Amino acid sequence: MTERIVVVGAALLDSGRLLAARRSAPADLAGRWELPGGKVEAGEAPEAALVRELREELGVDAEAVERVPGEWPLKAPYVLRVWTARLLPGSPAPAPLEDHDGLRWLTVDELWDVPWLDHDVPAVRKVMAHLGQRGEVPLS
Repeated sequence: MTERIVVVGAALLDSGRLLAARRSAPADLAGRWELPGGKVEAGEAPEAALVRELREELGVDAEAVERVPGEWPLKAPYVLRVWTARLLPGSPAPAPLEDHDGLRWLTVDELWDVPWLDHDVPAVRKVMAHLGQRGEVPLS
């Protein structure tokens, strides 16, 4: 059996909104939206990878808060695991620096206004259900 490679995704939250990032590459993913993040490097903790990826992709200082239960298959051997995250005080505003050409803060009512990558749809649903159970994001 091939060992799975973990890809971390950030449910970056601010004032009840979720940050979505529009892919610029590769061509088959360009124009679709995702939770920002990336691959965990060998010997790296997933939470550290999340912080690193947010710095590289968005230029922000953030912290991983809590793992969202579950994992979602990507192209083998990759699997997506998601953490809620928040910007640290004094962090610059997110900007699309790498792999993305647009960012959008989505309210609960706007969540499905963007075409999410297929593998991110169940993860986004789980994030919202998880936050709703905790009373952190009002679900309409």
